Amino acid sequence: MKLLHIDSSILGDHSASRQLSRSVVQSFTATHPGTEVVYRDLANEALSHFSGATLAAAGTPVDGRDAAQKLEVETSEATLQQFLAADVVVIGAPMYNFTIPSQLKAWIDRITVAGRTFRYTEAGPEGLCKDKKVIVVSTAGGLHAGQPTSAGHDDLLKVLFGFLGVSDLHFVSAHGLAYGEEPRASALTAAQKHIAESLFA
Repeated sequence: MKLLHIDSSILGDHSASRQLSRSVVQSFTATHPGTEVVYRDLANEALSHFSGATLAAAGTPVDGRDAAQKLEVETSEATLQQFLAADVVVIGAPMYNFTIPSQLKAWIDRITVAGRTFRYTEAGPEGLCKDKKVIVVSTAGGLHAGQPTSAGHDDLLKVLFGFLGVSDLHFVSAHGLAYGEEPRASALTAAQKHIAESLFA
């Protein structure tokens, strides 16, 4: 069993999503001994954003790539392989300005690859990641569940992973974290309870 643990918060030790994603991983490994965990910190080791240079590097024959293009292709392939090898993916995804961190978007752009994680067929697109479990730790300062403001965050991730074929998708949410000490503590306590008592039940 392989678990890929992704963090994307820029807040370091002050991050609620990092705290909760760590709890998810600890809970999973406690009930699945022998799990191999691979950790990736997208804030401290950020991927470059998907660009024309990314496409140019991929479209250049191997023998014709310069050093920068080789690095670009190697980075993309290593990121994709890391995702493909994982049975379980745990993602810390705070909300920044109504959407996911740009660092997380850069990672998504590296794993959403035609012919590798999805394909187009005569019947429409087909996700190729049907065997994966994905757990998203969703944190936000405001209250967004069921609101239009969730479109660029939780809803976006639901659509994205659904497109890749992931049906075993779960969210651990702690919202309203900026509403004061008591609401923050209450939201985090509820999220921790969900992790401990029902997430892997």
